[in-house]
Amino acid sequence: MSKKSKQKQDDAEPKTRKEVIVEEAKFFAGLAVFLLLFFNFVFGHFKIPSESMQPTLEVGDHLFVSKLTYGASRESLIWPFRKLPLPDGRIFSKMPNRGDVLVFRNPKSGIIMIKRLVGLPGDKIQVEHGRLYINGKMVERTEKDAFSYREHRGLVQSIVKYEEQFEGEKNPHFIYERNDFYPLDNKGPFIIPPEKLFFMGDNRDNSEDSRAPGGPGFVPLDHVIGKAKMMVYSLKRCKKEEDLRCPPRRFFLKL
Repeated sequence: MSKKSKQKQDDAEPKTRKEVIVEEAKFFAGLAVFLLLFFNFVFGHFKIPSESMQPTLEVGDHLFVSKLTYGASRESLIWPFRKLPLPDGRIFSKMPNRGDVLVFRNPKSGIIMIKRLVGLPGDKIQVEHGRLYINGKMVERTEKDAFSYREHRGLVQSIVKYEEQFEGEKNPHFIYERNDFYPLDNKGPFIIPPEKLFFMGDNRDNSEDSRAPGGPGFVPLDHVIGKAKMMVYSLKRCKKEEDLRCPPRRFFLKL
């Protein structure tokens, strides 16, 4: 060691206990502020509780949700900050795209839901004999498969899997239909009011969505929490049974 380095080491005074405590307190305070901002305005983690978004999402899937994609609102905040007397509306607001999978708060019940965005402000949405119409034009669907599976509640369902793609949607998505004669297969027309959104589940005959009497109805834009970006992992496993489909293990699937 050089004389100069040794001299600097000798001249350095050890920190007092109080100084060490103050430095550590500043570090953890900064970390706490960072985490509060991160989880309130950037990142959301949500777990899928039902089959309403099959086959895109399965029961037990854990999602990464981006809260900044369409701006932020009070509904984006975690508890207890959401209870603060903040103004309505969104900051840096941007209209979502049709076909996006969004997490939002049900304006009627306050329950957090996840569905696919189907109707934008001014749109006319109708479901007739199981076929979806957007602004008078039927959305084409292509049959891909037919099989049976067991729901997490124990019931066995037989479905047909279709591929469909909305106008302007970058990639197609898949939907389930049991048949075209369920109660939700004849609904509308719905005219979407300004600053409101209309949602449907991909499991079309098993989704309490904007079509359903007990569903969220027209959802205000400021009730959107964020966009589902990725299915990160799932710990739920189904029992393999003869003649019944069982979802494979899935990790890091982009939505």
